[in-house]
Amino acid sequence: MDYDVIAIGSGFGGAITSCRLAEKGYKVLILERGRRWDKTNYPRRPQDPWIWNHQHPESENGWLDFRVFENMAVAQGAAVGGGSLIYANISCEPRADIFLKGWPKEITYSELKPHYDQVAKFMNVKKVPVGQWPARTKLMQEAAKAIGKGDRFQQLDLAVSFDDNFNYDQPDPHNPLKSRRFINDQGVEQGYCVHLGNCDIGCDVDAKNTLDRNYIPWAEKYGAQVRPLHLVTNIEPVSGGYRVSYDELRGGDRASGSQTARIVVVAAGSLGSTELLLKCRDLARSLPQISTRLGCGWSSNGDFLTPAFYPNRNVFPSRGPTITSAINFLDRSEGGESFWIQDGGFPDLLIDNLQVEKGKLDVTSPAQLLITAIQGILQSTDPVKHVMPWFAQGVDAADGTLELKRPWWSFGFGKPSLHLAWDIAKSKATIDAIVQMHERLAHATGGTPIVPITWTVDRFLITPHPLGGCNMGATGSDGVVDHRGEVFGHRNLFVADAAIIPEALGVNPSRTIGALAERIAALIVADGR
Repeated sequence: MDYDVIAIGSGFGGAITSCRLAEKGYKVLILERGRRWDKTNYPRRPQDPWIWNHQHPESENGWLDFRVFENMAVAQGAAVGGGSLIYANISCEPRADIFLKGWPKEITYSELKPHYDQVAKFMNVKKVPVGQWPARTKLMQEAAKAIGKGDRFQQLDLAVSFDDNFNYDQPDPHNPLKSRRFINDQGVEQGYCVHLGNCDIGCDVDAKNTLDRNYIPWAEKYGAQVRPLHLVTNIEPVSGGYRVSYDELRGGDRASGSQTARIVVVAAGSLGSTELLLKCRDLARSLPQISTRLGCGWSSNGDFLTPAFYPNRNVFPSRGPTITSAINFLDRSEGGESFWIQDGGFPDLLIDNLQVEKGKLDVTSPAQLLITAIQGILQSTDPVKHVMPWFAQGVDAADGTLELKRPWWSFGFGKPSLHLAWDIAKSKATIDAIVQMHERLAHATGGTPIVPITWTVDRFLITPHPLGGCNMGATGSDGVVDHRGEVFGHRNLFVADAAIIPEALGVNPSRTIGALAERIAALIVADGR
């Protein structure tokens, strides 16, 4: 074998398993479809590489992978560091009772707790210092108190490096030159947060503790190799392990290649891992033993966004970390539904780029309608001051199905592509409860909520937190992988990312994905694989 381990993807699953196995002396290769990004090449201008194009990734391999299905759109990162580069920094744990249903018996909160702590420590998570609360955080606390739920307000742990000496009262506080530099615990240079608000499009001062600043360089320190712009196309068993085939994306062309390893860790995300394994099982037929449950149990994690307008109040949504706090209703005290409300933010650059990017996005009409609606919102008010993006996650039904389908018009001869069958019926009560709480909180603080027409008319949603598709189970009849992340029927083939989460979490999933990855790596070592 060329390697002991090949990891496919470098998000929370791939980066963490690779890091821990490299630490233990395994020879590790990480194949990542996206680029290496840093503050020298983050997309900023309309003509910059914003979009990842599934049809032509060799020529368009940009920042955001935006996939649109019939009733749902999914936003994902494409980068060394995976979704950590585009997420809103939230690192949190779900309620302990979330593991009581739908999970293998071996996966409990107490079992995962040491691994949750590992992730939090390695990523140096902290809350926004009290003296640095953005206006949105203060509005969240005020809103909770205004509806008599002040005890449900909580600050959230963020994977961000904060400077205790920073404050909003100093002259020009958000100037990147105000960010002091330091060396983190993994030996990587970073800067402290000056509340620029660009968390989702690349932090200009390196304050965001993304995986390419901790787990990945630590893995490289122990010999792991990272190959960006390597899009995996197939996994096939060979004597002693697996052959992983890929296309290297080189300046508009593809160059095919392959490597072998004893162990393969699939960590391309909920959609990516599921799609790859579907292609291996159903098209290449290289992994025929994969469970028929592959693609089942997909969840949007109940994500929803309702903007509200405060004409007489400065909210400044583009200042401060993108999300800082929550109002917690995960105990099902509101209509029997489990969810929490978060403050949201957006970069200033979004305003400038939406108009240009609209023409480039390959979207269906509901998604286009949403983009058009956002443009109208931003043009009708001063977004830097008066908009509060009320955000949320909730425990939805997790009953979506991912499958490969040919276009209906191809009469069965077209190229199969990933299709999501998702019905709002069993999840509608969760979204309705979120919308009602958004409206209640906005009205209680003098805001005017505008529920997106994409929901009120088309029941169309967008999620940045897709879960499931390669779900954990007790056997191949109810899951795709076991509690260790190992694929039923294929020894030493693992999945370690959001795809293995069998139920909606109702909270931001990054720390749970990370904890599962820490546990999977530990079990691989303990088993002597």
